[in-house]
Amino acid sequence: MPGFLLVLSGPSGVGKSSIGDLLLKDPAIVRSVSATTRPPRGGERGGVDYFFLDPPDFERKAKAGEFLEHATFGKNRYGTPRPFVEGKVREGNVVLLVIEVQGARQVRDAGLSCHSVFVRPPSWQALEERLRSRGTDSPDDIARRLDIARGELAAAAEFEAVVINRDLKQAAREVKALVDGWRGGGA
Repeated sequence: MPGFLLVLSGPSGVGKSSIGDLLLKDPAIVRSVSATTRPPRGGERGGVDYFFLDPPDFERKAKAGEFLEHATFGKNRYGTPRPFVEGKVREGNVVLLVIEVQGARQVRDAGLSCHSVFVRPPSWQALEERLRSRGTDSPDDIARRLDIARGELAAAAEFEAVVINRDLKQAAREVKALVDGWRGGGA
């Protein structure tokens, strides 16, 4: 069966990473491994968790067009290596890339064939509650994420499909059904 890149996007707190984790139970779906300039954290393995690059090497690869998308977060650079994704797709895998909307736009502009799914919350209130209940962000960070989410929600029409995450397992089943359809009826 043919492989392809699957871009899963949506605002922070919508559950896209959790949906992605459920999708990865299918052996035909593999996670995209990002490159970063940050040092490895305890237990992280190069080529498995991230491709760890020094800043000059990252810049060289970025200038050479070797990333489908790349961005700076804090003091570190992150990017999606084109050769890794293309290799996994050629092997017939569905390569899952869980990414924010700006990165999804860069991937689309990179010219690689992909399918894209936007994950929406069931309501604005549900998104606010999810962000607050995580307990990982300050009130200022939550306000910033919600401000960004307004713009991201307006971008849903840019994606091939939209799934509303009312229930995590049901949303994952809906995305999986889309993947199966794109693969030609099932994996």
